[in-house]
Amino acid sequence: MIMVRDPDAKKGPDIPEAADMVKETAPQYAPVDLRLTYEDYCRISSGERYELLEGDLRRMTPAPSVFHQEVSGRIEKALRQWIEDHDLGKVYYSPIDVVLSEHNVVQPDILYISRERLGIIKEAYIRGAPDLVVEILSPSTAELDQVTKRRIYGRYGVREFWIVDPDGRSIEVAAHNGRELATVQVYPVGTTLVSPLLGGFELEIDGVFRI
Repeated sequence: MIMVRDPDAKKGPDIPEAADMVKETAPQYAPVDLRLTYEDYCRISSGERYELLEGDLRRMTPAPSVFHQEVSGRIEKALRQWIEDHDLGKVYYSPIDVVLSEHNVVQPDILYISRERLGIIKEAYIRGAPDLVVEILSPSTAELDQVTKRRIYGRYGVREFWIVDPDGRSIEVAAHNGRELATVQVYPVGTTLVSPLLGGFELEIDGVFRI
């Protein structure tokens, strides 16, 4: 069969029109979210300790030093006694899961939850931001605690954050200013820590870091 081309047919526009049609009909694919979730986190063997930061699984470091444990114990004891004596809420220490979001699950060294917010305490974890979080630095976690976790804690509403530096013998106190956790004061040895959140609470820094 012989095909006769219509001399009046348009030549140029045919190609662009076809290209436009391809663009309009091509399926649009949403970007794949490859971040891990709390459900993924729960599948991990209980023999290992991890945190989930922005969907990135971070294995917890080996057991901290003896001095780290002593410092943690002294702070936890002082906080617990004050909180219980004044019926202000509950104090917990690691390991305990704090689920801030589907992509952020942390295990702070010490945390405090006010009496008005005890509903965030579930059977197996804490669901929401504690009022106060304490992280005790070690060489392998210092940057993570001071930068990444501080930003995450601020985003999800932690009201006060203590960064404890055993090597530097100091405690930095940061309070939420409506945007982020901003440093209020750094307490070295020879000073007494006061908490903006816990009115009347005092902590002698010398006692925390005594050898």
